[in-house]
Amino acid sequence: MLKFIKHNMETIAGIEIFPVIALLIFFLFFVGLTIWVMTYKKQTIDELSNIPLEKENETELNA
Repeated sequence: MLKFIKHNMETIAGIEIFPVIALLIFFLFFVGLTIWVMTYKKQTIDELSNIPLEKENETELNA
């Protein structure tokens, strides 16, 4: 099955650039995500991590 796909891909001009583009997009996405996470404020992370606890406390108080 792979030889049928490989043969069709070999006939397309300029197709060898697509794996390189896919790798660059993948790499740049995760580098950008890492930079974004590392520069995120600690205070905001603490607030977001306490949201589930605040919702749980609200339901206990209302019951």
